[in-house]
Amino acid sequence: MKNTTMKAEANTDTPNAKVETNEKKNFDGSLFTMPGIFRGIAEQSMSRTKESYEKLQAASGEIVDILSETYSTHARTTADCGIKVIEIAGANTNSAFDFLSKLMDTKSLSEIVQLSATQSRKNFEATSTQNKELWQLAQKVATETAEPIKKRLTRVLQKAS
Repeated sequence: MKNTTMKAEANTDTPNAKVETNEKKNFDGSLFTMPGIFRGIAEQSMSRTKESYEKLQAASGEIVDILSETYSTHARTTADCGIKVIEIAGANTNSAFDFLSKLMDTKSLSEIVQLSATQSRKNFEATSTQNKELWQLAQKVATETAEPIKKRLTRVLQKAS
């Protein structure tokens, strides 16, 4: 087993092994160029990673801005809904007090039945109108909140990719 190939394999396993002159010719310098190749791959990888990081950092900043703006819009439109609910509650309370005040002035059972029927019709019409207004406000909240997020977030994510 004095084969030179075996010596080369045995000698390359140890870090301080001596390589004979004829064995260096078999490598043709490829032993010394490998670290350069790996360095180039590592530099390309680091460059791509840095570019990706910068894109993601810019995108995350834009996403924070989008969410902040969306939160403000949502808070404003939700406050509008809250104000509308308070207005509706006030109108309904006034209507109930008006009904009770008129009910106190009645003198007969037929007047009570007539007043109750009229009040029921008013309440039904008012409730229908109020529900329509609340539904329109809810749609407005959804549209004003979701649409800007959808448009801007799509654009930001396309830039980042």
